[in-house]
Amino acid sequence: MPLPTRTIGPFTVSSIGLGCMNLSHAYGTPPSEAEGVALLNHALDLGVTFLDTAALYGGGTNERLVAQVMHRRAEFTLASKCVLDMRDGQRILDGSPDAIATTLDAALGRLGTDHIDLYYLHRLDPNVPIEDSVGALVRAKDAGKIGAIGLSEMSAATIRRAHAVHPIAAMQSEYSPAVRNPEVAVLDTCAELGIGFVAFSPVARGLLAGSVRDDGYDAGDIRRSMPRFVEPQLSRNLALVDRYDAIARDAGITPAQLALAWLLAQAPHIVPIPGTRSIAHLEENVAAAACTLSTDTLAAVDALLPANRLVGARYPAAAQAQIDTELLPDEPLAVTS
Repeated sequence: MPLPTRTIGPFTVSSIGLGCMNLSHAYGTPPSEAEGVALLNHALDLGVTFLDTAALYGGGTNERLVAQVMHRRAEFTLASKCVLDMRDGQRILDGSPDAIATTLDAALGRLGTDHIDLYYLHRLDPNVPIEDSVGALVRAKDAGKIGAIGLSEMSAATIRRAHAVHPIAAMQSEYSPAVRNPEVAVLDTCAELGIGFVAFSPVARGLLAGSVRDDGYDAGDIRRSMPRFVEPQLSRNLALVDRYDAIARDAGITPAQLALAWLLAQAPHIVPIPGTRSIAHLEENVAAAACTLSTDTLAAVDALLPANRLVGARYPAAAQAQIDTELLPDEPLAVTS
């Protein structure tokens, strides 16, 4: 049975997509290529029609992984990203038109295609006017290399500047019951301008999926540097998670399904893209598309996790410096020591 669909710019996609990042990047040792390909194929078999990758993920490894399902190209909308990239083994932030063109051409090569449906500016480069970065993507669109333009982790003011250059199809940012920054201004701006909103980390990097119980993360896991995911902040946040899990039990669904169904209930222009390495978790996530939450359940989540309820900053200081998204009132920030 096909999944429910939603609209992101010119695309009709499954109401729950797949974030491909953690198949290659950011959460410790990635699965084997065979395991990653199996998960991608199973997602498509389940009716997921929106796959999200980026040049940064694994230094291009993730795009090469997604290339392994490009024989099923007609079944999904392909999204990738530029500006954040790897150069000579180092992470870079470069929104210049030349860098964007270079990253895009390399991505097309890795993906084994001549066209990416939706191409995002992964972050705002403060040294390059957003108009110049968007202009580079307009030229790529005119050349047929991309189909639509997206932004990631940017503010409402930046969205408006970008949209004035060329209509923006999608805005991607972190959003979940535990992370409410888009509610400051971005969600309303997207609704006003007809921009789809793509929610990454919709289960709060595993916090709302039962997979974080302590801070004994593997080497290479980005949560090791995120203040709210380590002690002494984590224990306080896990006390909230225990209460959140109880709401899910009362609703007869899993914590991850509660988070995803909550997001779908917020607005019709929101599409969450949970990532996973587990076939079982993938099936669990996709099943959330059929979950309808009662008003009492929605109210219980909002009462437990209002804006800025988690303890600790969302990002370490270096990463926060690359984020243009609005802060919540009194939001804690990591500081350099």
